[in-house]
Amino acid sequence: MKKPHILVTNDDGYHAPGILKLTALMQELGDVTVVAPEEPMSGVGHAITVRNPLRLQKRSQQNGLEIWSCKGTPVDCVKLGEQIVLRKKPDLVVSGINHGSNAAVNIVYSGTMGAVLESTISGIPSIGFSICDYRHDADFSYVDKYIKQIVREVLEKGLPEQTCLNVNIPAVNGEDIKGMKVCHQANARWVEEYDERKDPANKNYYWLTGKFELLDDRPGTDEWALRQNYISVVPVHYDLTAHHAMEHIKNLDLDV
Repeated sequence: MKKPHILVTNDDGYHAPGILKLTALMQELGDVTVVAPEEPMSGVGHAITVRNPLRLQKRSQQNGLEIWSCKGTPVDCVKLGEQIVLRKKPDLVVSGINHGSNAAVNIVYSGTMGAVLESTISGIPSIGFSICDYRHDADFSYVDKYIKQIVREVLEKGLPEQTCLNVNIPAVNGEDIKGMKVCHQANARWVEEYDERKDPANKNYYWLTGKFELLDDRPGTDEWALRQNYISVVPVHYDLTAHHAMEHIKNLDLDV
């Protein structure tokens, strides 16, 4: 049977350990092309480049694997990967393995998941993988069987229309992983502050700081699963309509 063609991207840059690991795993499952940012792009969400030219550079080509870097965002990488590098839709897009959690509200800021959602808009089955460890040398040694199982299932059975997967892996000893749980997104937020400093010209500049505040610790959320040493798998879609609020809004006096 013909091998599936898998497009790999991320938001940590084409040379990050996480994407190197994910690329190696995908090579066991299909033909692989990598198109990833030239430099780290964490926190850019679904941003696209519209005011500057985009540039692609082929970094390597060996044993059927092409690795390209893009002077743009993760979403730019997906668009260029499909339309310029492959000139066709891949069978699957995977993004990651991100260094750091993309559970709960983090998905809103995530370049990793921005790429996944963009692929979903294009009708391509897509999965984002993240590990809850921000270190450059995060331990990926225990993720293989879980990532490959998820990818095999999606390649075989597909995903519902307009739906992708947000997969987060707890940063624990591999023997402590209890398994995987299909979850819903937890309610959380970042409580942010700005550290104000002075530059040598005595002008103010600011560093963003903050702490993560979990507002929903019920069983069944991604944050609950991660705290219980489960890998969380959250189905995500890009329709931002608050369907549960439609009746309430219809009852407001909005006629003009």
